[in-house]
Amino acid sequence: MDATKKIVAEVFNEIAEGIKSGSFGKKVRIGLTTFGSEHGVEEMVKAAEMAKGKYGDFDIVLIGPKVEGDFEVVEVKDAEEGHKKMVELLEKKELDGCVTQHFDFPIGVSTVGRIVTPGKGKELIIATTTGTTSTNRVEGMIKNAISGISVAKAVGIKNPTVGILNLDGARGVERALKDLQANGYDFRFADSLRADGGAVMRGNDILAGTPDVMVCDSLTGNLLIKIFASFTTGGDYETVGYGYGPGVGEDYDKLVNIVSRASGAPLICEALRYCSLCAKNDVLSKAKIEFGKAREAGLNDIIGKLLAKEKPVVEEEVKMPPKKVVTFSIPGVDILELENACRALWKEGIYSESGMGCTGPIILVPDDEGEKSIEVLVKAGYK
Repeated sequence: MDATKKIVAEVFNEIAEGIKSGSFGKKVRIGLTTFGSEHGVEEMVKAAEMAKGKYGDFDIVLIGPKVEGDFEVVEVKDAEEGHKKMVELLEKKELDGCVTQHFDFPIGVSTVGRIVTPGKGKELIIATTTGTTSTNRVEGMIKNAISGISVAKAVGIKNPTVGILNLDGARGVERALKDLQANGYDFRFADSLRADGGAVMRGNDILAGTPDVMVCDSLTGNLLIKIFASFTTGGDYETVGYGYGPGVGEDYDKLVNIVSRASGAPLICEALRYCSLCAKNDVLSKAKIEFGKAREAGLNDIIGKLLAKEKPVVEEEVKMPPKKVVTFSIPGVDILELENACRALWKEGIYSESGMGCTGPIILVPDDEGEKSIEVLVKAGYK
């Protein structure tokens, strides 16, 4: 009985929200540009037909050549004109969102993709997959995490877990996100399924879908989406998942979801559904709110310190201490900071060497100086 009451309460809440926003009873309108696919216009129309038959709770507007079928069509002569018309319709609010192939987002905006993992059939959000959030890798991944959280909430995950893919810069991203968390930005880290756990994820965690949101740079995310979307078809026809997702940035105001020119109808069908959910739940407003919360928790200061740390400075000459046997291993220092971290230890008279363990970069120091070395690295901001 309690479960029934809860469902009824949720339904009434949704109705109240719909009346308040003026959207009750309205279907969102999602565009689909039909030029540009490597599989032809027919494949795009097939995707629209699949989405209409499978879901039916949003309207689809085709932007392309005139076609047979029960769809509204905005006629254009080619892909370039299709993009111009798409932007015009979005700006006029005649569309709530649009699915398209290849779109030039401004710097600061990148797309948040969504896949289905082959290991356990779990949905996994990849933040991000195309576009450039920042020209600085670590800054970009920090902001990608916030974008990923925004999209996760838009598709119904109220308290998403965040994992950071084990790439160059991952440890710096982890430190920054922990600082944000300590300053009051509320989110949860995922814990790797591997024995040593932690928020930095391995390849195994991608296959299992350990976090709700996997943070990475766009080039890596793009590769992941392509592999997961077409691993059963040989690469030229993407079938699985939801595509490369909506472009998200701090102040971006157009809902544009990306698919590949290699995407097939089954994937594009789900991309249309993904776009409709993002439109219904106003993902771009959610992103503004999340970035606002992050700024209140010191996002700009954290990134400012990060960028200042990376500026070239005139270093005082630091002599390497006399060589010793090094068997104490210190993980958790980012590979991009490894050599500077070693120099910080040399400055304190501690001999150290950099290396690579099975979980990533490590610093090796003498056993009797292990704890002191960790204190030095923490104080210097490398761990």
